[in-house]
Amino acid sequence: MKTLLRENGFALIAALLANLILLAVGILAVNLSSGDIRVSMRTVGDKKALNAAETGVHELTSIFDPATAFSGTVFPVNFQALSGGQDATTQYSIAQPTVPQTGSSTLQLNGYAIGGAQMWGQSRYGASVTGRNTAYNTSVTIDVEIGYGPVEISTMSR
Repeated sequence: MKTLLRENGFALIAALLANLILLAVGILAVNLSSGDIRVSMRTVGDKKALNAAETGVHELTSIFDPATAFSGTVFPVNFQALSGGQDATTQYSIAQPTVPQTGSSTLQLNGYAIGGAQMWGQSRYGASVTGRNTAYNTSVTIDVEIGYGPVEISTMSR
């Protein structure tokens, strides 16, 4: 009795399995590289949004004046593109400044006393500055406290 082992279809099955393994490795490589690209794009967008928020903080400190801050003509600043016009998708906004709800509304500045009981300090205000980049769909918000002064904070009358 002779038994013949027929292996006619084995090469085809081995080739198909090898192709499936190579396909799985290729899909894994594409997923890893596209994930890295997405993370890199998100990082670029976050940096642009943070840059816009920082620009908004600088703008807030340069234009803030309590005499005009609450009139509604200066604040809030809705989303504005950064100056220079190079990237219109990177913008900042400044919320309406407010008097803080907790803590003292003034901070004493040591060394500013002219004499007697007269004291000088800074008035405290808070605001939120938001930077965003619409191309990368990223946003960063910074809560800022502003000290305005020196202002007289003593209770003595003249």
